[in-house]
This record gives sequence, structure tokens and C-alpha cells, in this order.
Amino acid sequence: MKRKMKAIKISMLAIAVAIGACSRPQPPAFSAQPKSEVQYTCPMHPQILEDHPGGCPICGMTLVKKSGQASEGAGISLNTVLQPVNSSVVSTVRAITPTQKEVQTTILADGYLDFDTRTFNNIASRFSGRIEKLYIKYAFQDIHRGQRIFDIYSQEMVTAQQDLLYISKNSPEEAALTHAAKQKLLLLGMTSAQIEQVIKTGKAFFSLPVYSPYEGHVHDVAHSQMPGAAVTAMPSGFYNNLPLAVKEGMYVEKGQTLFNVVNPHRLWAVIKIDPADVAAVRLNQSVKISLPDLPGKNLIGKVNFIEPILQQGDKSTSIRVYLDNMNHELKANSLVKAEIKTGQTSGLWIPRAALVNLGRTQIVWLKKGAAYQAHQVSAGLVNDSEIQITRGLAVTDSLASNAQYLTDSESFIKTQSHE
Repeated sequence: MKRKMKAIKISMLAIAVAIGACSRPQPPAFSAQPKSEVQYTCPMHPQILEDHPGGCPICGMTLVKKSGQASEGAGISLNTVLQPVNSSVVSTVRAITPTQKEVQTTILADGYLDFDTRTFNNIASRFSGRIEKLYIKYAFQDIHRGQRIFDIYSQEMVTAQQDLLYISKNSPEEAALTHAAKQKLLLLGMTSAQIEQVIKTGKAFFSLPVYSPYEGHVHDVAHSQMPGAAVTAMPSGFYNNLPLAVKEGMYVEKGQTLFNVVNPHRLWAVIKIDPADVAAVRLNQSVKISLPDLPGKNLIGKVNFIEPILQQGDKSTSIRVYLDNMNHELKANSLVKAEIKTGQTSGLWIPRAALVNLGRTQIVWLKKGAAYQAHQVSAGLVNDSEIQITRGLAVTDSLASNAQYLTDSESFIKTQSHE
């Protein structure tokens, strides 16, 4: 009985303690701090998840934000990311703005050296005959004015000389006849000294020496033998590997061109101008010419002639720059590079890397918010590392500094080329 009463007392005491505890004022509960929603993971170990940046405890790599989470301050919306890649690209390429300025424009072009055909002189036979002795042995041989170039036998010349001898011997008082006979021989190519020698010796030249009236290099003209061919010089270098067409013992006709004599002291540079640059080329513009074969050798000239026609199969326009070659340093057919100063040009200029040329279409990438969008423009002159924009761009526009970096998709090129 006593044990039972003791248990009842303990139970009542426990109930009283519980009631007292519930009646006491409870301390304010501490609210749990919400965990950061941004998580960081390791690119190599995706099982690593942290709520703060740092290093991977396994490999030490820098933790990156878990994919699918928006970057703070990125400003890239889902709509931006879903834009077609052939017209819009999200990139961190540096943005630039066009520059409005005046630029000293320069046209860069390639070309070659050639003989100045204004110095070409033809040596033609003034009478028919057979070449007995030829003193010119090879093409491009150097000859001088008055140099003996060949001896020729001509029945016509022998008859004319005999007529003069007959008049001089039988009718010395007929001065008019004597003068007419001499004039005929002079017109046929004999010199005054030769005519006086014929009269003095009383003998005609059966093998008549012929002298060069010009000075320069001898160019063979075998093409003039072809029926209907024009009596003009072939391009330089055409006969470098060919023997002379004129040989000892061959017969030549009256008026037949045997050689061209070219002055090696006069050359010209033929410069090929791209069709896009032709509009800026004018006569007398300054031209600087450099020769890869002669490092450090620069020539200064001007645009002396603009060819009015295009050569067959060549879409470029040729210009000529007349050059002196008194010391024979310059060689025909040498390649050259030219810089043509075309004057000050005002307009919008951007780096050449900021534009992509797709043939018929030229593209820049305009910055629109966080993305770059393809935009068609029209380009003008090119100057070193800059290009002029004539249409489609304003001075306030922002565009990618490297357009080629963004234009790396074959689908982009195909799409833009068909627009």
C-alpha cells in the first residue's frame, strides 16, 4: 500500500512540473538562414557541390557555377540564347565603334617591269637580196649606232651602182643625172661615203655592208615573217630561248622587218589595279615601287598612262609608270609591288578584321544587348589595316572588333550568301 501511494505522488509531481513548464514564456526561436541558391561544382568532378567558390577538394580545379543557373549581372535572357546562330552570337569579343576621319588612302598592287615600247625601232630591209654575212649572233645583243650588222647581195643595188658609174664615166657634164643616181642609192640605204667610194674606185659593191641607225638591244622579230602578222615587237622575254630567225644565206624581201632595237635605258612598270580600286586612280598620282629582287631599292614615279581596255582574260586594269634604267639595275619581267597615293578620303573607317567579305555580301557584327547580330554593309576603299564603310553603319554603332572570329559557321555563310 505504501509503495502504491509513493508511485501516485511521483506521477502527480511530474504532471505539475509539466504544467509549469508549459506556462513559462518560451524564448524566441532562431530562424534558419536560407542557404544560397547558387551552387558551385567541379568541371571534372560533378559530384562536388559547394555553396561558395573555391577549389575542388579532389583535383584542385577552380569551381564554376553549376549549369542552368543565371550568371549575376550577365543580362543574358533565355530568349537571347535561343536566337539562331546564323544571325546572332553571344560572345565576349571586344566591341568597337567606327571612326569618322580623313585618311590618306593608298592602293596596294602588284605588277612587273617591261621594255618601254616607245623606244622600239625596226630595222627593215630597203631592198631584196641575200644575206652574205651576219654580225648579230644572238637576241638581246648590244649594238651601237653606225655598227655594221650584216652584208647583203642585191641585184637591184648592183644595177643602181652600175647606172651611177655609167653616168659618171660617159656623161660627167650631166650633173642632174648624176645627182639623181646618187639620191636613188641614198634612199636605198647606201651611205654617202659608200657612194663616193664607188665613184672613186669605179667598182660596185656586190656584198653591200648595212649599218644600224639605232642604238640598243637587238630583239628578234620572227613573228613578222608570219603572213598577216603586224610588224611590232613581241612581249619581252618571248625569244629568250629561240635562235635568231635571220640567218646567213637567207633571202629577204624589200620592207621585211629583220630586227627590233630596244633602248634598255627606258623601262616601264605595268601595275595591275583591282576593279574595286580603279575609280580612285588618276593620272600623275604618286607611285612608290619596290622590287623584291632588290631589297631596299625603292623607285618613285607617277601614273603616266591608264590603259583604256581590259586584256583578254584579265579583269584588272593596267597602268604604266615610266622609269629610267641608266645603270641597268632593273630587269624586264621582274615582279614589283606598288603603292599609289590617292589623296585624303573622309568617311567612316573600321579595322579590316571587323568586316567579313562573303563575295556579294559584306558583314559586320553589331552589338545588341548581350549578343552580336549580323548586319550587312557596303565597303569602299582599303587603307593598310582599315576599310571604309560607305553604307549601313553609323558612327554611334557598336560592333565586334573581330568579325571573322564570330563567322566560323558554314551554315552562317550559306545562309547569308542566299539572302
